[in-house]
Amino acid sequence: MIERKQLGIAVIGSGRIGTLRSRLAAEHPAVRFIAVSDLVEANAQKLAKAVGASVASTDNRAIIAHPEVNAVIVSTSEGEHLDAVLAAIELGKPVLVEKPIALTTADADRIIAASTKAGVEVRVGYSRRYKDRYLLAKEQIVQGRIGRVIGAAMRVYNSRSQALAMLGRNPHATPVVDALTYYVDLANWLLDTGSPVEVYARGQKGVLKAAGHDVDDVSWAILSYSNGAVVNLGVCYALPEKYPSLGHAARVEILGSEGVMILDDDHTDQIMYSEKGVPHVYLPDHNVNMVFMGSGTPGDWALGDFWGPIANETRAWLDHLATGKKCVLATPQEARANLETTLAIELAADTGRQVKLPLSA
Repeated sequence: MIERKQLGIAVIGSGRIGTLRSRLAAEHPAVRFIAVSDLVEANAQKLAKAVGASVASTDNRAIIAHPEVNAVIVSTSEGEHLDAVLAAIELGKPVLVEKPIALTTADADRIIAASTKAGVEVRVGYSRRYKDRYLLAKEQIVQGRIGRVIGAAMRVYNSRSQALAMLGRNPHATPVVDALTYYVDLANWLLDTGSPVEVYARGQKGVLKAAGHDVDDVSWAILSYSNGAVVNLGVCYALPEKYPSLGHAARVEILGSEGVMILDDDHTDQIMYSEKGVPHVYLPDHNVNMVFMGSGTPGDWALGDFWGPIANETRAWLDHLATGKKCVLATPQEARANLETTLAIELAADTGRQVKLPLSA
């Protein structure tokens, strides 16, 4: 008989993703206690009421330290991960933190050093790994069906409305660092046996700069790997405000020595037009009339349940904690490599020069 550990979960950050993860945790059979926090008290109280949390607070550290809490989800904005993650590690409580793990490699290194020293497990929410098509792709690679992976091409598109919301939260959470990072992670995870050693990149500014953010509208990069593989990555978060995607519109191609996989993740095969409008999964008061159904990055609500990558990922992490079942959530070392690669892409685009990895201190 499987021994199941009972879980007390602290959710730090009561925004959209924190709310999703809280609701998923509340339904998990191993979870017996939930505590939530947010810097805005009304947000914490609203979430606590929605999920039946026992405690709500504006004090992150107090919630993490609650004696009934034995695991922590950090769903704060990108620049606020460090303090909450380190607080949980200090108390010996495993952590799931949203990507990117931090916005600087120095902060990522602090998390890795602390978790290693304390022997506390930290996982990072690169939820593309838990989208069905990418799990299936990984399985084919593991089974050797396309041979050795020799290259890949991955690109993701989104609207400027989401870019501006992202940059409004944190000006360092650029489309490369905050969105293309998902596909850097996919490339690193799927290639598995190599790591990026060299980056070329180019970008173009205009739309987002005119809105007050000195970041590229479009970025393209070529990564060379230590095993000889070559990967092309691209991101554009400057498409029109009402572009029909509610999140990532992506395409992933994986080239092997004995086969190829082409994964169309644009969702253009699922189109709906509604005169009533369709709400955006991330942006309040943002409706679109035409929508690519299923394009919400975290997943979608259907018939009272949430389905998709965030749901799969959250349940996998809770299962892992409760039963010891294996999960494929990114380790902090993998997340650090993703962060360093995205920073190298931005540096290469800014300077117009080749950038070697690892980055010099």
